Amino acid sequence: MQAEEHEVNERAYRRLLDELFEARQAAWMGGSDATRKKHLKRHRILVRDRIELLLDEGSPFLELGELAGEGMYKGVGPGAGLVTGIGLVQQKACMIIANDPTVKGGTYFGMTVKKHVRAQQFALQHRLPCVTLVDSGGAFLPDQANIFPDDNHFGAMFRYQVEMSSQGIAQIAVVLGACTAGGAYIPALCDEVVIVRGKGFMYLGGPQLVQAATGEIVDAEHLGGAEMHSRLSGVTDHLAEDDGHAIAIARQLVQELPPMAAPLRDRIQAQPPARPVTDIYRLISPNSKIPTPTREVLKCLLDAGEMTEFKSEFGDTLITGFARMGGWRVGVLANAGVLFTESAIKATHFIDLCCKRDIPLLFLADVSGFMVGRNAEEGGIAKAGARFITAMSSARVPKFTIITGGSYGAGYLAMCGRAFRPNAMFMWPNGRSAIMGPDQAATTLALVKRHNIEAQGLSWSPEEEEAFKAPIREQYETFAAARNFARHLWVDGILDPAETRETLTLLLDLAARVPSEPTQFGVFRM
Repeated sequence: MQAEEHEVNERAYRRLLDELFEARQAAWMGGSDATRKKHLKRHRILVRDRIELLLDEGSPFLELGELAGEGMYKGVGPGAGLVTGIGLVQQKACMIIANDPTVKGGTYFGMTVKKHVRAQQFALQHRLPCVTLVDSGGAFLPDQANIFPDDNHFGAMFRYQVEMSSQGIAQIAVVLGACTAGGAYIPALCDEVVIVRGKGFMYLGGPQLVQAATGEIVDAEHLGGAEMHSRLSGVTDHLAEDDGHAIAIARQLVQELPPMAAPLRDRIQAQPPARPVTDIYRLISPNSKIPTPTREVLKCLLDAGEMTEFKSEFGDTLITGFARMGGWRVGVLANAGVLFTESAIKATHFIDLCCKRDIPLLFLADVSGFMVGRNAEEGGIAKAGARFITAMSSARVPKFTIITGGSYGAGYLAMCGRAFRPNAMFMWPNGRSAIMGPDQAATTLALVKRHNIEAQGLSWSPEEEEAFKAPIREQYETFAAARNFARHLWVDGILDPAETRETLTLLLDLAARVPSEPTQFGVFRM
């Protein structure tokens, strides 16, 4: 019977993976076929081919925000017209930020800005040089409310550039096409700028705007072309003949940078997990009400499937322990049920130990929330949960979150949700998250409505109640889906479980090269 269930689980999971890979393929394509052909006819290189030329041969490329903006803008596929990710250039880990000119001319929508800023935040946190491949028409004006006025909008891109440059984190721009209006400041604020003759242009106002504003008639080349900026204005530093030449110059500039910092944490020889990682497909049921066997999942992820468990008999709905991932030491917190007072006490103690020992934290979130009810409240669940959140939020060791199942309410927050700025956060395709689950939300709102109806002396039939609940369940299921979280950049992306070990190994390597900060905990309510 179990073998049959596992086969059903795997078939369902592989359907989720098929949907994920289809969405990724749409993101990789960028603009329409006609637009890509037009781009190539102009002897220009497509954005992902540019990145491939920039990276070392065989380099990994960990993409961030791959599905950002999916379905949010007419004619704009997943990715929001920008490709961001980490790869090796001259054996140095760099953050690559590249406009895709085949998507609405590489213009910036609200999600494009959010994705660019998120890449810069990651680069700053891990002290990664930024190489920006600029080919953008600037802001998409109709979306200005999501681009221009607020913190972490367009101006934040400039702020992060200046902050990183001031800390000695290199900023290199390659101007491969248009670079208009505020977008012209992106290369202008970089340490060094490469521009392509006859194809790269930088100007605060294009020829049409200049004519409208001043009456002056000037072509793009004389207004902001490569030769003018390289010979007269001095805005650019290196003149290239074509895309390939420009990228070769960028690689040489990265070569001149200091070497990567050495790791500050120990790493031993990695061991394969005790079970094939693809067994995870068989372990996770398509029915979210059937619990996932968390310990079996851990055997598919951890080196040798081994973990030195901490307080294994206490608060057992949260598994905590010391393990290795790709040879790097991690402190694992993995849900195995609802969070009780004991679970929260254990988590607080464990996080304290990891901070004192400088061990990164790995949160594997699959939790419906904290326990509720009179007994839980009398047992101090709010106090224990607050201590858990205080410890997690205060911790200054690297933190990584993977939503492996459902992650709801305060449980989502305690397991290092987005608000607590983990170094990186991903979901599996079956992952989901919301304030509460669809059934709980529908039942809660139905109870409120029933109370109001009965207070008026009226009745409410079971059929009417179900008709009320159905759209609420649907709304919450749509909101909670991994694809929805990915399109809004509430997570950095969706991972195939089989990609999880490799991704975390890379992330742990990057984090190990940054000096640790001391942890100072907030007040623990006793």
